[in-house]
Amino acid sequence: MLVALLIFLVTLALVIRQPKGLGIGTAAWLGAGAALLAGTVSLTDIPTVWHIVWDATFTLIALILISLILDAAGFFEWSALHVARWAQGSGRALFVLIVLLGSVIAALFANDGAVLILTPLVVEMLRALRFSPPAMLAFVMAAGFVSDSASLPFKISNLVNIVAANYAGIGFADYAAVMGAVNLVAVAASLLVLAWYFRRDVPPAYDPAQLADPAGAIRDPFVFRAGWVVLPSLLVGYFLSQRWGVPTSLITGAGALVLMLAAGREHLLRRQPRAVIPVWTILREAPWQVVVFSLGMYLVVYGLGDHGLTAGLSHALEWLASYGLTAATLGTGFMMAALSALMNNMPAVLAGSLAVAHAQVDPTIREAMVYANIVGCDLGPKITPIGSLATLLWLHVLAQRGMTIGWGQYFRIGIVITLPVLLATLLALAGWLTFLR
Repeated sequence: MLVALLIFLVTLALVIRQPKGLGIGTAAWLGAGAALLAGTVSLTDIPTVWHIVWDATFTLIALILISLILDAAGFFEWSALHVARWAQGSGRALFVLIVLLGSVIAALFANDGAVLILTPLVVEMLRALRFSPPAMLAFVMAAGFVSDSASLPFKISNLVNIVAANYAGIGFADYAAVMGAVNLVAVAASLLVLAWYFRRDVPPAYDPAQLADPAGAIRDPFVFRAGWVVLPSLLVGYFLSQRWGVPTSLITGAGALVLMLAAGREHLLRRQPRAVIPVWTILREAPWQVVVFSLGMYLVVYGLGDHGLTAGLSHALEWLASYGLTAATLGTGFMMAALSALMNNMPAVLAGSLAVAHAQVDPTIREAMVYANIVGCDLGPKITPIGSLATLLWLHVLAQRGMTIGWGQYFRIGIVITLPVLLATLLALAGWLTFLR
Protein backbone atom coordinates (compact mmCIF):
# COMPACT_ATOMS: atom_id res chain seq x y z
CA MET A 1 0.00 0.00 0.00
CA LEU A 2 2.79 2.44 0.93
CA VAL A 3 4.73 1.68 -2.27
CA ALA A 4 1.58 2.08 -4.42
CA LEU A 5 0.76 5.36 -2.65
CA LEU A 6 4.30 6.70 -3.10
CA ILE A 7 4.25 5.85 -6.82
CA PHE A 8 0.90 7.58 -7.21
CA LEU A 9 2.00 10.75 -5.39
CA VAL A 10 5.22 11.04 -7.40
CA THR A 11 3.32 10.43 -10.65
CA LEU A 12 0.71 13.05 -9.76
CA ALA A 13 3.45 15.55 -8.89
CA LEU A 14 5.09 14.96 -12.30
CA VAL A 15 1.74 15.37 -14.09
CA ILE A 16 1.00 18.65 -12.30
CA ARG A 17 4.45 20.22 -12.36
CA GLN A 18 5.58 18.85 -15.76
CA PRO A 19 9.30 19.49 -15.10
CA LYS A 20 11.33 20.48 -18.18
CA GLY A 21 8.24 20.25 -20.37
CA LEU A 22 7.54 16.62 -19.50
CA GLY A 23 4.20 15.67 -21.11
CA ILE A 24 1.36 14.41 -18.96
CA GLY A 25 1.32 11.15 -20.92
CA THR A 26 5.04 10.57 -20.40
CA ALA A 27 4.71 11.35 -16.69
CA ALA A 28 1.81 8.91 -16.33
CA TRP A 29 3.68 6.14 -18.11
CA LEU A 30 6.74 6.68 -15.95
CA GLY A 31 4.43 6.05 -13.00
CA ALA A 32 2.86 3.04 -14.71
CA GLY A 33 6.32 1.64 -15.44
CA ALA A 34 7.30 2.09 -11.79
CA ALA A 35 4.08 0.36 -10.71
CA LEU A 36 4.82 -2.59 -13.02
CA LEU A 37 8.39 -2.88 -11.76
CA ALA A 38 7.26 -2.62 -8.13
CA GLY A 39 4.57 -5.25 -8.68
CA THR A 40 1.62 -3.07 -7.63
CA VAL A 41 0.10 -3.79 -11.07
CA SER A 42 0.75 -6.56 -13.57
CA LEU A 43 0.79 -6.80 -17.36
CA THR A 44 -2.60 -8.51 -17.23
CA ASP A 45 -4.07 -5.33 -15.70
CA ILE A 46 -3.29 -3.29 -18.85
CA PRO A 47 -6.15 -4.68 -21.02
CA THR A 48 -8.52 -4.41 -18.03
CA VAL A 49 -7.75 -0.72 -17.55
CA TRP A 50 -7.75 -0.04 -21.30
CA HIS A 51 -11.25 -1.52 -21.51
CA ILE A 52 -12.35 1.02 -18.88
CA VAL A 53 -10.79 4.15 -20.40
CA TRP A 54 -10.58 3.81 -24.18
CA ASP A 55 -14.09 5.01 -25.06
CA ALA A 56 -13.92 8.02 -22.74
CA THR A 57 -10.45 8.98 -23.93
CA PHE A 58 -11.19 8.93 -27.65
CA THR A 59 -14.54 10.67 -27.10
CA LEU A 60 -12.76 13.55 -25.38
CA ILE A 61 -10.20 13.88 -28.18
CA ALA A 62 -12.92 13.88 -30.84
CA LEU A 63 -14.89 16.51 -28.92
CA ILE A 64 -11.84 18.73 -28.63
CA LEU A 65 -11.20 18.35 -32.37
CA ILE A 66 -14.81 19.40 -33.06
CA SER A 67 -14.40 22.33 -30.68
CA LEU A 68 -11.15 23.54 -32.25
CA ILE A 69 -12.51 23.28 -35.80
CA LEU A 70 -15.69 25.19 -34.96
CA ASP A 71 -13.65 27.73 -33.01
CA ALA A 72 -11.40 28.28 -36.04
CA ALA A 73 -14.53 28.78 -38.15
CA GLY A 74 -15.69 31.54 -35.78
CA PHE A 75 -18.60 29.57 -34.33
CA PHE A 76 -17.95 30.44 -30.68
CA GLU A 77 -16.79 34.02 -31.21
CA TRP A 78 -20.00 34.65 -33.15
CA SER A 79 -21.99 33.17 -30.26
CA ALA A 80 -20.14 35.18 -27.61
CA LEU A 81 -20.59 38.45 -29.48
CA HIS A 82 -24.31 37.81 -29.85
CA VAL A 83 -24.52 37.06 -26.11
CA ALA A 84 -22.74 40.34 -25.33
CA ARG A 85 -25.22 42.23 -27.52
CA TRP A 86 -28.20 40.51 -25.91
CA ALA A 87 -27.09 41.90 -22.56
CA GLN A 88 -27.75 45.42 -23.98
CA GLY A 89 -25.03 47.11 -21.96
CA SER A 90 -25.92 45.57 -18.58
CA GLY A 91 -22.87 44.09 -16.83
CA ARG A 92 -24.97 41.86 -14.62
CA ALA A 93 -26.96 40.53 -17.59
CA LEU A 94 -23.68 39.86 -19.41
CA PHE A 95 -22.41 37.92 -16.39
CA VAL A 96 -25.54 35.74 -16.36
CA LEU A 97 -25.40 35.14 -20.11
CA ILE A 98 -21.69 34.21 -20.03
CA VAL A 99 -22.42 31.63 -17.34
CA LEU A 100 -25.32 30.22 -19.38
CA LEU A 101 -23.23 30.18 -22.56
CA GLY A 102 -20.50 28.35 -20.66
CA SER A 103 -22.99 25.78 -19.40
CA VAL A 104 -24.18 25.04 -22.95
CA ILE A 105 -20.61 24.74 -24.27
CA ALA A 106 -19.62 22.46 -21.37
CA ALA A 107 -22.65 20.23 -21.95
CA LEU A 108 -21.97 19.77 -25.66
CA PHE A 109 -18.17 20.01 -25.90
CA ALA A 110 -17.03 18.70 -22.49
CA ASN A 111 -15.42 20.72 -19.72
CA ASP A 112 -11.98 20.68 -21.33
CA GLY A 113 -13.40 21.94 -24.60
CA ALA A 114 -15.31 24.67 -22.75
CA VAL A 115 -12.13 25.85 -21.05
CA LEU A 116 -10.23 25.97 -24.34
CA ILE A 117 -13.04 27.84 -26.08
CA LEU A 118 -14.68 30.12 -23.53
CA THR A 119 -11.70 31.38 -21.52
CA PRO A 120 -9.81 33.18 -24.32
CA LEU A 121 -13.08 34.54 -25.73
CA VAL A 122 -14.09 36.02 -22.37
CA VAL A 123 -10.65 37.52 -21.76
CA GLU A 124 -10.50 39.21 -25.18
CA MET A 125 -14.09 40.42 -24.95
CA LEU A 126 -13.57 41.99 -21.53
CA ARG A 127 -10.37 43.67 -22.66
CA ALA A 128 -12.23 45.15 -25.62
CA LEU A 129 -14.84 46.45 -23.16
CA ARG A 130 -12.05 47.77 -20.86
CA PHE A 131 -13.28 46.02 -17.75
CA SER A 132 -11.32 46.48 -14.52
CA PRO A 133 -9.05 43.68 -13.16
CA PRO A 134 -11.59 42.69 -10.44
CA ALA A 135 -14.32 42.47 -13.10
CA MET A 136 -12.01 40.41 -15.33
CA LEU A 137 -11.36 38.02 -12.43
CA ALA A 138 -15.10 37.67 -11.75
CA PHE A 139 -15.90 36.74 -15.34
CA VAL A 140 -12.96 34.36 -15.90
CA MET A 141 -13.61 32.61 -12.57
CA ALA A 142 -17.26 32.21 -13.55
CA ALA A 143 -16.29 30.83 -16.97
CA GLY A 144 -13.80 28.39 -15.43
CA PHE A 145 -16.17 27.26 -12.70
CA VAL A 146 -19.20 26.64 -14.89
CA SER A 147 -17.07 24.63 -17.34
CA ASP A 148 -16.94 21.92 -14.67
CA SER A 149 -20.10 22.51 -12.65
CA ALA A 150 -22.28 22.36 -15.78
CA SER A 151 -20.57 19.27 -17.22
CA LEU A 152 -23.13 16.85 -15.78
CA PRO A 153 -26.04 16.48 -18.24
CA PHE A 154 -24.61 14.06 -20.81
CA LYS A 155 -22.05 11.29 -20.71
CA ILE A 156 -19.92 13.24 -23.19
CA SER A 157 -19.92 16.41 -21.05
CA ASN A 158 -16.95 15.24 -18.99
CA LEU A 159 -14.37 12.47 -19.29
CA VAL A 160 -15.30 11.55 -15.71
CA ASN A 161 -18.92 10.94 -16.73
CA ILE A 162 -17.99 8.49 -19.48
CA VAL A 163 -15.61 6.48 -17.31
CA ALA A 164 -18.05 6.13 -14.40
CA ALA A 165 -21.16 5.55 -16.54
CA ASN A 166 -19.46 3.00 -18.80
CA TYR A 167 -18.05 1.11 -15.82
CA ALA A 168 -21.53 0.94 -14.28
CA GLY A 169 -23.12 -0.03 -17.62
CA ILE A 170 -25.29 3.10 -17.91
CA GLY A 171 -26.35 4.06 -21.43
CA PHE A 172 -26.47 7.60 -22.79
CA ALA A 173 -30.27 8.00 -22.61
CA ASP A 174 -30.56 6.53 -19.11
CA TYR A 175 -27.74 8.74 -17.91
CA ALA A 176 -29.30 11.88 -19.41
CA ALA A 177 -32.69 11.04 -17.87
CA VAL A 178 -31.14 11.32 -14.42
CA MET A 179 -28.40 13.91 -14.79
CA GLY A 180 -30.14 16.26 -17.21
CA ALA A 181 -32.49 17.47 -14.49
CA VAL A 182 -29.75 17.48 -11.86
CA ASN A 183 -27.59 19.64 -14.13
CA LEU A 184 -30.30 22.33 -14.22
CA VAL A 185 -29.99 22.63 -10.44
CA ALA A 186 -26.17 22.69 -10.71
CA VAL A 187 -26.29 25.54 -13.24
CA ALA A 188 -28.87 27.51 -11.24
CA ALA A 189 -26.90 27.06 -8.00
CA SER A 190 -23.65 28.01 -9.77
CA LEU A 191 -25.24 31.15 -11.16
CA LEU A 192 -26.66 32.19 -7.79
CA VAL A 193 -23.44 31.57 -5.86
CA LEU A 194 -21.22 33.21 -8.50
CA ALA A 195 -23.51 36.25 -8.75
CA TRP A 196 -23.50 36.60 -4.96
CA TYR A 197 -19.76 36.17 -4.55
CA PHE A 198 -18.80 38.62 -7.32
CA ARG A 199 -21.70 41.03 -6.81
CA ARG A 200 -19.36 43.97 -6.06
CA ASP A 201 -16.97 43.26 -8.92
CA VAL A 202 -19.35 42.98 -11.88
CA PRO A 203 -19.79 46.46 -13.44
CA PRO A 204 -23.37 47.70 -13.72
CA ALA A 205 -22.97 48.82 -17.33
CA TYR A 206 -20.72 48.78 -20.40
CA ASP A 207 -20.80 50.21 -23.91
CA PRO A 208 -21.88 47.50 -26.41
CA ALA A 209 -20.78 49.74 -29.28
CA GLN A 210 -17.20 48.71 -28.50
CA LEU A 211 -17.97 45.15 -29.60
CA ALA A 212 -17.29 43.87 -33.09
CA ASP A 213 -20.05 42.81 -35.48
CA PRO A 214 -20.82 39.08 -34.90
CA ALA A 215 -21.07 38.47 -38.65
CA GLY A 216 -17.41 39.46 -39.00
CA ALA A 217 -16.37 36.67 -36.66
CA ILE A 218 -17.34 33.95 -39.15
CA ARG A 219 -14.15 32.88 -40.94
CA ASP A 220 -15.49 29.82 -42.79
CA PRO A 221 -19.24 30.10 -43.51
CA PHE A 222 -19.48 26.53 -44.84
CA VAL A 223 -18.04 24.97 -41.67
CA PHE A 224 -20.07 27.41 -39.56
CA ARG A 225 -23.28 26.16 -41.17
CA ALA A 226 -22.10 22.55 -41.00
CA GLY A 227 -21.69 22.95 -37.24
CA TRP A 228 -25.40 23.65 -36.86
CA VAL A 229 -26.12 20.34 -38.62
CA VAL A 230 -23.45 18.21 -36.95
CA LEU A 231 -24.22 19.19 -33.36
CA PRO A 232 -27.91 18.14 -33.27
CA SER A 233 -27.01 15.06 -35.32
CA LEU A 234 -24.49 14.10 -32.65
CA LEU A 235 -27.09 14.42 -29.91
CA VAL A 236 -29.51 12.21 -31.83
CA GLY A 237 -26.73 9.69 -32.39
CA TYR A 238 -25.81 9.68 -28.71
CA PHE A 239 -29.37 8.88 -27.66
CA LEU A 240 -29.62 6.13 -30.28
CA SER A 241 -26.25 4.69 -29.25
CA GLN A 242 -27.77 3.06 -26.17
CA ARG A 243 -30.28 1.14 -28.30
CA TRP A 244 -27.73 0.22 -30.95
CA GLY A 245 -24.87 -0.54 -28.57
CA VAL A 246 -22.54 1.84 -30.40
CA PRO A 247 -19.59 3.34 -28.47
CA THR A 248 -19.84 7.06 -27.79
CA SER A 249 -16.37 7.62 -29.27
CA LEU A 250 -17.48 6.20 -32.64
CA ILE A 251 -20.33 8.70 -32.94
CA THR A 252 -18.19 11.61 -31.77
CA GLY A 253 -15.38 10.55 -34.09
CA ALA A 254 -17.79 10.51 -37.04
CA GLY A 255 -18.84 14.09 -36.22
CA ALA A 256 -15.21 15.16 -35.99
CA LEU A 257 -14.45 13.51 -39.35
CA VAL A 258 -17.35 15.29 -41.07
CA LEU A 259 -16.17 18.67 -39.81
CA MET A 260 -12.54 17.94 -40.74
CA LEU A 261 -13.61 17.07 -44.28
CA ALA A 262 -15.78 20.20 -44.44
CA ALA A 263 -12.90 22.36 -43.21
CA GLY A 264 -10.39 20.85 -45.66
CA ARG A 265 -12.72 20.63 -48.64
CA GLU A 266 -11.02 23.31 -50.75
CA HIS A 267 -7.57 21.89 -50.09
CA LEU A 268 -8.69 18.30 -50.77
CA LEU A 269 -10.26 19.37 -54.08
CA ARG A 270 -7.02 21.27 -54.86
CA ARG A 271 -8.92 24.51 -55.39
CA GLN A 272 -6.77 26.26 -52.80
CA PRO A 273 -3.20 25.45 -51.73
CA ARG A 274 -4.18 26.07 -48.10
CA ALA A 275 -7.51 25.68 -46.31
CA VAL A 276 -9.02 28.51 -44.28
CA ILE A 277 -8.95 26.24 -41.24
CA PRO A 278 -5.58 24.49 -40.68
CA VAL A 279 -7.02 20.99 -40.28
CA TRP A 280 -3.70 19.16 -40.23
CA THR A 281 -2.31 21.55 -37.66
CA ILE A 282 -5.38 21.08 -35.46
CA LEU A 283 -5.16 17.30 -35.87
CA ARG A 284 -1.44 17.27 -35.11
CA GLU A 285 -1.85 19.45 -32.03
CA ALA A 286 -4.84 17.54 -30.63
CA PRO A 287 -4.28 16.30 -27.07
CA TRP A 288 -3.08 12.83 -28.04
CA GLN A 289 -1.12 12.69 -24.80
CA VAL A 290 -4.47 12.24 -23.07
CA VAL A 291 -4.64 8.69 -24.51
CA VAL A 292 -1.31 7.77 -22.96
CA PHE A 293 -2.14 9.69 -19.79
CA SER A 294 -5.46 7.91 -19.29
CA LEU A 295 -3.99 4.42 -19.56
CA GLY A 296 -0.85 5.22 -17.54
CA MET A 297 -2.52 7.16 -14.74
CA TYR A 298 -5.37 4.72 -14.40
CA LEU A 299 -2.89 1.84 -14.17
CA VAL A 300 -1.21 3.59 -11.24
CA VAL A 301 -4.59 4.14 -9.55
CA TYR A 302 -5.67 0.58 -10.30
CA GLY A 303 -2.61 -0.63 -8.41
CA LEU A 304 -3.38 1.71 -5.54
CA GLY A 305 -6.93 0.38 -5.46
CA ASP A 306 -5.77 -3.23 -5.37
CA HIS A 307 -3.59 -2.47 -2.36
CA GLY A 308 -6.18 -1.01 -0.01
CA LEU A 309 -7.81 2.10 -1.48
CA THR A 310 -10.78 0.28 -3.01
CA ALA A 311 -11.43 -1.72 0.15
CA GLY A 312 -11.21 1.36 2.37
CA LEU A 313 -13.59 3.37 0.18
CA SER A 314 -15.98 0.42 -0.08
CA HIS A 315 -16.21 0.10 3.71
CA ALA A 316 -16.94 3.83 3.97
CA LEU A 317 -19.67 3.51 1.32
CA GLU A 318 -21.27 0.57 3.10
CA TRP A 319 -21.36 2.59 6.32
CA LEU A 320 -23.00 5.51 4.48
CA ALA A 321 -25.55 3.16 2.90
CA SER A 322 -26.81 2.17 6.33
CA TYR A 323 -28.24 5.70 6.76
CA GLY A 324 -30.41 5.64 3.63
CA LEU A 325 -30.35 6.99 0.09
CA THR A 326 -30.00 10.71 0.87
CA ALA A 327 -27.16 10.20 3.34
CA ALA A 328 -25.43 7.81 0.94
CA THR A 329 -25.75 10.30 -1.92
CA LEU A 330 -24.44 13.24 0.11
CA GLY A 331 -21.69 11.23 1.77
CA THR A 332 -20.46 9.65 -1.46
CA GLY A 333 -20.53 12.97 -3.30
CA PHE A 334 -18.59 14.90 -0.67
CA MET A 335 -16.12 12.06 -0.14
CA MET A 336 -15.34 11.85 -3.86
CA ALA A 337 -15.23 15.65 -4.12
CA ALA A 338 -12.55 15.74 -1.42
CA LEU A 339 -10.65 12.92 -3.09
CA SER A 340 -10.82 14.72 -6.46
CA ALA A 341 -9.59 17.98 -4.96
CA LEU A 342 -6.64 16.21 -3.37
CA MET A 343 -5.64 13.66 -6.01
CA ASN A 344 -7.23 14.97 -9.26
CA ASN A 345 -10.62 13.81 -10.51
CA MET A 346 -9.28 11.50 -13.24
CA PRO A 347 -7.79 8.96 -10.81
CA ALA A 348 -10.50 9.71 -8.22
CA VAL A 349 -13.38 8.66 -10.48
CA LEU A 350 -11.80 5.28 -11.19
CA ALA A 351 -11.15 4.75 -7.48
CA GLY A 352 -14.77 5.68 -6.75
CA SER A 353 -16.15 3.46 -9.51
CA LEU A 354 -14.17 0.44 -8.26
CA ALA A 355 -15.29 1.12 -4.68
CA VAL A 356 -18.97 1.45 -5.59
CA ALA A 357 -18.80 -1.79 -7.59
CA HIS A 358 -17.23 -3.67 -4.66
CA ALA A 359 -19.46 -2.23 -1.92
CA GLN A 360 -22.14 -4.57 -0.57
CA VAL A 361 -25.14 -2.24 -0.80
CA ASP A 362 -28.71 -2.25 -2.07
CA PRO A 363 -28.98 -1.77 -5.89
CA THR A 364 -30.95 1.47 -5.44
CA ILE A 365 -28.27 2.85 -3.12
CA ARG A 366 -25.56 1.67 -5.54
CA GLU A 367 -27.18 3.61 -8.39
CA ALA A 368 -27.27 6.76 -6.24
CA MET A 369 -23.60 6.25 -5.37
CA VAL A 370 -22.63 5.89 -9.04
CA TYR A 371 -24.20 9.25 -9.86
CA ALA A 372 -22.94 10.87 -6.64
CA ASN A 373 -19.43 9.73 -7.57
CA ILE A 374 -19.82 11.60 -10.87
CA VAL A 375 -21.17 14.75 -9.21
CA GLY A 376 -18.36 14.76 -6.66
CA CYS A 377 -15.69 14.22 -9.32
CA ASP A 378 -17.19 16.91 -11.60
CA LEU A 379 -17.63 19.63 -8.95
CA GLY A 380 -15.10 18.73 -6.26
CA PRO A 381 -12.07 19.55 -8.45
CA LYS A 382 -13.03 23.24 -8.36
CA ILE A 383 -11.87 23.43 -4.73
CA THR A 384 -8.18 23.23 -5.65
CA PRO A 385 -6.15 24.12 -8.75
CA ILE A 386 -4.93 20.50 -9.12
CA GLY A 387 -8.43 19.02 -9.01
CA SER A 388 -8.83 18.55 -12.76
CA LEU A 389 -6.90 18.82 -15.99
CA ALA A 390 -9.50 21.35 -17.12
CA THR A 391 -8.55 23.69 -14.25
CA LEU A 392 -4.83 23.29 -14.94
CA LEU A 393 -5.52 24.00 -18.61
CA TRP A 394 -7.64 27.02 -17.64
CA LEU A 395 -4.80 28.44 -15.54
CA HIS A 396 -2.38 27.87 -18.42
CA VAL A 397 -4.67 29.66 -20.91
CA LEU A 398 -4.98 32.62 -18.51
CA ALA A 399 -1.21 32.78 -17.99
CA GLN A 400 -0.71 32.92 -21.76
CA ARG A 401 -2.91 36.02 -21.77
CA GLY A 402 -1.13 37.75 -18.90
CA MET A 403 -3.55 36.81 -16.11
CA THR A 404 -2.06 34.99 -13.14
CA ILE A 405 -4.20 33.53 -10.37
CA GLY A 406 -2.24 32.24 -7.39
CA TRP A 407 -3.07 28.86 -5.90
CA GLY A 408 -3.92 30.41 -2.54
CA GLN A 409 -6.24 32.95 -4.16
CA TYR A 410 -7.85 30.21 -6.22
CA PHE A 411 -8.43 27.99 -3.17
CA ARG A 412 -10.02 30.82 -1.16
CA ILE A 413 -12.50 31.47 -3.95
CA GLY A 414 -12.93 27.86 -5.05
CA ILE A 415 -13.93 26.38 -1.70
CA VAL A 416 -16.50 29.11 -0.95
CA ILE A 417 -18.12 28.73 -4.36
CA THR A 418 -17.94 24.96 -4.70
CA LEU A 419 -19.35 23.68 -1.41
CA PRO A 420 -22.87 25.21 -1.62
CA VAL A 421 -23.19 24.25 -5.29
CA LEU A 422 -22.07 20.70 -4.52
CA LEU A 423 -24.57 20.44 -1.66
CA ALA A 424 -27.48 21.73 -3.75
CA THR A 425 -26.61 19.40 -6.65
CA LEU A 426 -26.34 16.30 -4.45
CA LEU A 427 -29.63 17.10 -2.73
CA ALA A 428 -31.23 17.49 -6.15
CA LEU A 429 -29.77 14.13 -7.21
CA ALA A 430 -31.16 12.35 -4.14
CA GLY A 431 -34.56 13.96 -4.58
CA TRP A 432 -34.73 13.23 -8.32
CA LEU A 433 -33.72 9.58 -7.87
CA THR A 434 -36.37 9.19 -5.16
CA PHE A 435 -38.95 10.72 -7.50
CA LEU A 436 -37.95 8.48 -10.43
CA ARG A 437 -38.18 5.36 -8.30
